[in-house]
Amino acid sequence: MATAADRRDDEPLDALADLLSQRADLVPPAQHLDAVRPTALVPSCTRVHDVLLLSSLGYNVVALAADPGALRQAEETTAKASADKRFAPTGAWESGNINWLVGDFFSEDELKGLGTAGSGTFDLIYDNAFLSTIPPNLRPRWASRMAQLLRPSGRLVCLESPSRKPLSEQGAPWGLRPEIYEALLSAPGKDVAYNSDGSLVETTAAKPDANALHRLSIIRPQRTPGDFISVWAP
Repeated sequence: MATAADRRDDEPLDALADLLSQRADLVPPAQHLDAVRPTALVPSCTRVHDVLLLSSLGYNVVALAADPGALRQAEETTAKASADKRFAPTGAWESGNINWLVGDFFSEDELKGLGTAGSGTFDLIYDNAFLSTIPPNLRPRWASRMAQLLRPSGRLVCLESPSRKPLSEQGAPWGLRPEIYEALLSAPGKDVAYNSDGSLVETTAAKPDANALHRLSIIRPQRTPGDFISVWAP
């Protein structure tokens, strides 16, 4: 069974599409949010159709890539999708604007002035296995940045993949498990200890962190059962 890491870059991600169309209790539709035009962030954007899907649902989307080559691919894929009349807007709104950027996700200056009402924060952040691409020592910074960029009423959606790769195997994409996301996001910015096999060191629960993100749900997507998809809120 193919995981998200095996899928073509130009293939829309079924797990995200199903979540947004079927679970309004977890991620309210864009038209139902308080923002005049809600915003979404896709960091380390490598699968362009994720961005096009969010735009078609009414979000103004910031797609952040580390490699300028990703922007060339984005232009080609967007043009093809437009010619094929894919990702037509749904609901009463026209498709949202897309801002393709090359930059450093971890730089606090990178997204200033963007997001909802220029606040630098977003109604929806979609992490498409981005965490698996960075080494374990950077994971606390990932969690801290996610908490910083999410609006108080926002949602962080994480495609947790590859969930079947052994944690002991070195190198990206790094294997991940739901408990790693839980440890990181429940205390953003705090170091997490690992055993020699890559699993978490069990620790005594500390008092709740004021910046914690809370997991609303974790799902095994029907069409991508090798992965998890989780939804988080402040």
